[in-house]
Amino acid sequence: MTGLRVLAVDDEQPALEDLAYLLRADARIGEVATARDGASALKMLDRAMAEGKPVDAVFLDIRMRGLDGVVLGRLLAQFTRPPRVVFVTAYEEHAVDAFEIKAEDYLLKPVRPERLAEAIRRVCASIPDAPGAAAEAARAAPDAETIPVELAGVTRFVASSDVRYVEAQGDYARLHTAGGSHLVRIPLAALEERWAAAGFVRVHRSHLVALKHIDELHIDSGRCTVRIGDTEIPVSRRHTRELRDLLVRRARKGRAE
Repeated sequence: MTGLRVLAVDDEQPALEDLAYLLRADARIGEVATARDGASALKMLDRAMAEGKPVDAVFLDIRMRGLDGVVLGRLLAQFTRPPRVVFVTAYEEHAVDAFEIKAEDYLLKPVRPERLAEAIRRVCASIPDAPGAAAEAARAAPDAETIPVELAGVTRFVASSDVRYVEAQGDYARLHTAGGSHLVRIPLAALEERWAAAGFVRVHRSHLVALKHIDELHIDSGRCTVRIGDTEIPVSRRHTRELRDLLVRRARKGRAE
């Protein structure tokens, strides 16, 4: 593959032109087509598929006249070979929809070139023969760390991969697994640094969560929480956008599975 074939969709012409310009400026993009509404986008995607040149990714506005971006995203997910979807919107409240649709990324307008570049990188990483995909695949997953915990005079070893979330308790941290919880004398900040590569992220001053164990994300009136099993964990405002971006990024793996 010499470059990605992408489609930019936005019902506002200036925004569409700006997005198309930024996409064409990226060396990983081979072809950029544009559409002013969802219905036109569907026709272009069908035609490209019939011609044997399927679109690799759709950069999609959400609030559009007629067929909006969320509905279009759900339709695209039903394609035999669905294109990757990157939402480009001025509104944050559709992050949950993006998570459910397994979008590659969720960009807020005005689009910053560095964030668009990151979104393109994520698209490339999800397509085996895309530019730069081999380098992404070569990055090995980190090994699970084990931590010794004392329980009634018996030492047990808890793997980080079994930990669902961690709760700060002073200078200690409580590790929550499916089978119970364990108190260890390790500050939450230390675990945040050591387990970042294993998919753990700080969501609150007192909580560290494993992205793979998050069952639901809720955003209501600016308040964000995540549910892990039967536990609802608050997400502070300063961590909400980062968590949303990480969940959208992780969602692409679910498509491959």
